[in-house]
Amino acid sequence: MYACVNQLYLLDFEASTMDQFVVSARKYRPMTFDNVVGQSAITDTLKNAMKTNHMAQAFLFCGPRGVGKTTCARILAKVINCEKLSQKIEPCNKCDSCKSFNDGKSLNILELDAASNNSVNDIRNLIDQVRFAPQLGTHKVYIIDEVHMLSASAFNAFLKTLEEPPAHAIFILATTEKHKIIPTILSRCQIFDFKRIQIEDIASHLGSIAIKEKIETDHDGLHIIAQKADGALRDALSIFDKIVSFSRNKVTYDAVIENLNILDYDFYFKITEAILKSSIPEALLIFNNILDRGFNGHNFIVGLAEHLRNLLVCQDITTLELLEVGEKIKARYQEQSAKCDMQVILMALNVCNKCDISYKTSKNQRLAVELALMQLCSIKSSLEKKTSDVTEIDITLDFSGGRSIRDSTPKLTQEEATKEVQNPVIRKPKIAEPEPPKYQTPPPSQKKPKEAQKKPMLGKGFLGGSGISIKADLQNGEKQEKTQVEEDLSSKPATEFTIEQLLPLWKEYSKKVRTDKKESLYTTYMRHNPLLLDNFVIELKVENKVQFEDVNRETPEMLSFLRKKLNNYSISIRPLIVKQELKDVAYTSVDKFKRMAEKNPNILKLKERFDLDLDY
Repeated sequence: MYACVNQLYLLDFEASTMDQFVVSARKYRPMTFDNVVGQSAITDTLKNAMKTNHMAQAFLFCGPRGVGKTTCARILAKVINCEKLSQKIEPCNKCDSCKSFNDGKSLNILELDAASNNSVNDIRNLIDQVRFAPQLGTHKVYIIDEVHMLSASAFNAFLKTLEEPPAHAIFILATTEKHKIIPTILSRCQIFDFKRIQIEDIASHLGSIAIKEKIETDHDGLHIIAQKADGALRDALSIFDKIVSFSRNKVTYDAVIENLNILDYDFYFKITEAILKSSIPEALLIFNNILDRGFNGHNFIVGLAEHLRNLLVCQDITTLELLEVGEKIKARYQEQSAKCDMQVILMALNVCNKCDISYKTSKNQRLAVELALMQLCSIKSSLEKKTSDVTEIDITLDFSGGRSIRDSTPKLTQEEATKEVQNPVIRKPKIAEPEPPKYQTPPPSQKKPKEAQKKPMLGKGFLGGSGISIKADLQNGEKQEKTQVEEDLSSKPATEFTIEQLLPLWKEYSKKVRTDKKESLYTTYMRHNPLLLDNFVIELKVENKVQFEDVNRETPEMLSFLRKKLNNYSISIRPLIVKQELKDVAYTSVDKFKRMAEKNPNILKLKERFDLDLDY
């Protein structure tokens, strides 16, 4: 008997304790505009409208979930009917109107959930209530939440009342999906777009609640909750309550990581260290540990990209404000960022981005991430290898034709080569002396002035000199190759041919182009016949730049075909863009009649004689 009574007492105590608990999202719902978090632009606008008596009769509050739309609507409704407004345009919470609203008994402020009351009849009932003036106060305020859920007919029934409501009625509509509301409703409302709340604002708000509730908190832990909430304060408060229940009035970084199943920053810092050390085994072991803890490979690669992005942000002091983490973790980011080269981070970000894109289509997703990690660990070593390859610059120049002589460096013996490896030396470029003339005294016309006989220096990119550059040397080589090709063609036959001989071959090649699935190029070739000009120049008319580029791209193969068939290697093709003339087409009956009358004037006489009218 005693045990049963004791158990009943404990159950009654637990029930009374549960009844007393109110979730933080409701308990700490703002009661004044000043308490609204992260929406200062909107609250200031509403207060100024009240202050200057410029209140609209219909408002639309739109934005993501949990950012304060319904809260602001309720505060605005209280302010409109408050009897003792403060100088800051805040409700007093002491007058009869404010007290009745706080107790949920106000007859002047009505809330309608459009998700469950979305029919035409519901809206008609609302319109019937709008006609009656308030018993107490000055205005009746109607808050319609989730207004996008109204049916099309309900919207149409609501239009006239929303456009010309009674003087005592004010409508406040709230929605998370503005695009679903018809334009005629939008045009009748004053629209306020609520933004996502910043991470720092959410974290500081959670910290103030923790102080009131006497809960020990960790700043980094609150930052993680704020990040997980994705800009929604209500979600952040729900997570906060869950962590408090889990960790028994202690919100620490470790507790948040464990409860929310979030990958710890430590893993990303360790992976980055492995990348900087070019240690593939270490990176693969860390990734295996992450998979053993039940985390998804895709989430890991996305998190690693975010980590690398944060390291890139830390490279410059001006972008540090973009880093949305706690102070301790920010210090770790700055420390690791100092060890990283910007080029390495950029290349690593590119690898992570490619892995992120291809992850879902990959059949072996683990291998896709492991390959990405191997590439990340190879970045630094590959960059170092490229740098070490350019240890010796050995360039000699020949002034006779601008060609580069690369085999003039004397070969080293085995002993000299060993010393060279142990003590590498960057040699200055050797400038090849021109070959001495066969005759002792050159003609006067070939004598060079003393200034011209000075040895030219290398370009600024090599050893700080100026003058002849490698680019110029390469260009000279290209010119010589082109001249050589022209000489080779000039030595080949150039048999005469006529346009009658050219046209069948032109059509034959066009059909070949069509079989290669180049339909647009085939159309270009067949639209205008080629013209044969002097010096075996074939001119082809094209109508736009795209056709011009297509013809130029195909010209080498076309030339090869025609030159062999016609035995003429002097043939060249020249596309020419011509403007297409628009033909005057008769569309209407009047146009057709005028065209017929031009050809046969008797038609006009026929029309006048019988007094005929045109059929429009």
